[in-house]
Amino acid sequence: MSVPPRYRARSRVDVSGEESRAKAVQVATELFALTGFKGTSVAAVAARTGLSQSGLLHHFPSKAALLTAVLEERDRQDGDFLAGGDGPPLGWAAFDALAALVARNSARPHLVGLFVRLAAEATEPAHPAHQWIHQHYNGLKQWLTEAVTTGQREGEIAQDAPITAIVRTTIAVVDGLQQQWLLEPDQVSMTAEFETFTATLRARWGR
Repeated sequence: MSVPPRYRARSRVDVSGEESRAKAVQVATELFALTGFKGTSVAAVAARTGLSQSGLLHHFPSKAALLTAVLEERDRQDGDFLAGGDGPPLGWAAFDALAALVARNSARPHLVGLFVRLAAEATEPAHPAHQWIHQHYNGLKQWLTEAVTTGQREGEIAQDAPITAIVRTTIAVVDGLQQQWLLEPDQVSMTAEFETFTATLRARWGR
């Protein structure tokens, strides 16, 4: 007989395995951000994690599997933050949530670096993250499109607002600010500049 996971005692082996896996994902995130997927070896991740290479491969059978785990964890964290437990914000609230995420990322340069580097590398069709980057942008476009159309339906965004242009420009601004911030963190404020951008959107298309 089994019991629900909430009531099931976990062995020390299980806990240790989960800790090792989480540590490997954290280390891989940092290394992928610094040297990209191609420049990061399984051996380097294993060494910094405190595992043998075979031990790491027990949790992640390939470097591509490790990358997948890193990207899934990034998406999970950002998705939970944006949703806030109540589902995706829509209308202008979506842009407020995105501004909050930009502010949060200002304290996470390793994750910003990971995204910027992998997004560039993943334009190659053979790259392991190629499908993920497509899904990332498709999901972002779908969310922001729904956000604008909901805002129009509820009367807070003008009916003639150019949905596609707003969505694509917003994504381009976020990505561009991230790259410029990584290059000149003391000169570029992602938070302030994105808030200025969204204020401009509201002034032009708000009702």
